[in-house]
Amino acid sequence: MSADSSARGRIRLLALDADGTLVGPDGVVRPAVKEAVAMAQDQGLLVVVCTGRRYRTARPILEELDLDGPVVVHNGVVVKNARTGETTEQHFLPDEFFAPVMEIMGDLGPPLVYVDRYFDGIDLYAEPSDRCHEFQAEYLESNPNVVHEVESVAALPTGSVVMISSMADSESLLTLKGRIEGQFGDRVQTNYIMNTNYRGHILEVTRAGVSKWTALAKICEGLGIAPSEIAAIGDDTNDIEMIINAGMGIAMGNAVDEVKRVADYETESNARDGVARAIERLLR
Repeated sequence: MSADSSARGRIRLLALDADGTLVGPDGVVRPAVKEAVAMAQDQGLLVVVCTGRRYRTARPILEELDLDGPVVVHNGVVVKNARTGETTEQHFLPDEFFAPVMEIMGDLGPPLVYVDRYFDGIDLYAEPSDRCHEFQAEYLESNPNVVHEVESVAALPTGSVVMISSMADSESLLTLKGRIEGQFGDRVQTNYIMNTNYRGHILEVTRAGVSKWTALAKICEGLGIAPSEIAAIGDDTNDIEMIINAGMGIAMGNAVDEVKRVADYETESNARDGVARAIERLLR
C-alpha cells in the first residue's frame, strides 16, 4: 500500500516494537519518540507495544510512555494489560514438545525456561550460569532478581511453560534452529532474533502459530479494528509478519534487510528518532 498522507484517516492503532525501534541504541526512549507517541495518543490512536521482552523488562517503557492498554510480550505468547500486568492471553508450549526440545537445545548448554509468573517475582528458570554459553551467562548474571535457579531445567514440570530459549553465537543457534525445524516442522514456532542488549542472538521455541501478529490481530478483532487500520513499525525478523499484514508497515533505518524488503517504507534509524519521524508522517 502507498504510505502517502491519505493513510492517516484509516489508521486507528499503532503497533511498535521495543528494542531497535522505540528504544535507542543506548537503551533509552529518546525524548522526540516519547513526545511523538504522546501526540499519537492525543489524536486518538491506540498505541500497542509488541515486543520480545518479558513484561517485567517492558514495563519501564510502558510507564514512560504512559500506556494503559494491551501489551504484547514474549513475541506474542503472552498479552497483558500494560498498566496492571494482568494476563489477558497466554499460550503454553504443549507438554509433548518440552522434553525433546530441551534435549536438542541442551546440546548448547541448559536453556532458559520462561513462565508467566510476574506477581510471584519469577520470570524464568535457569541452571547455574557457569553451565551456560558465555553470552547467556552474562544475561543471567545481570538479571538475578527474577531468575529462579534450579539444578535441572529439564526436570521442571510441564504445563506452564510459555517459552524455551537460548542465547549464544549465531552459528550455534542457527544449527539448533535447523535441527528443531527438521524434527518438528511447523508443530512448534522458532524465533531467531538479535540480542539487542547483550552479545549474540536468541533462539526461542514456543507454541506453533503464535507471533506478535497473531496476538495483535486478536486484540484488534476484539476492538473492531481492521488490519488496514493498523500501522506497524519494527526492525527484526520477528516483526515481519506484523509489518506485512498491517495496513501500513514501516521498517526502521536500522532494520535487517528482510524487514526493509517487505515494508511500505523505511524511516530513520533508532539513533535518529525513526519512530518519531514515522509518527509525524503518519499524523500529517
